[in-house]
Amino acid sequence: MNPAAIGAWAWILLYSGLLTGVLGLFTQSADPDMGLVLIVAGVLGVLGGLTLIVWRSRLLGDKSADHR
Repeated sequence: MNPAAIGAWAWILLYSGLLTGVLGLFTQSADPDMGLVLIVAGVLGVLGGLTLIVWRSRLLGDKSADHR
């Protein structure tokens, strides 16, 4: 996977995770179980996006070290 695709997926996961988490917060008053599920899914999405950002930075760091 190239770094551009990893970066795109990272931001998709981050923003969708944040949106899902906020939706879970608003849903929690009407249906606590569904709200909790949405919050957990949102947190997992954000963590996945952060993981991809770290992975992409390490890929780019390895390539810059090869050019020295």
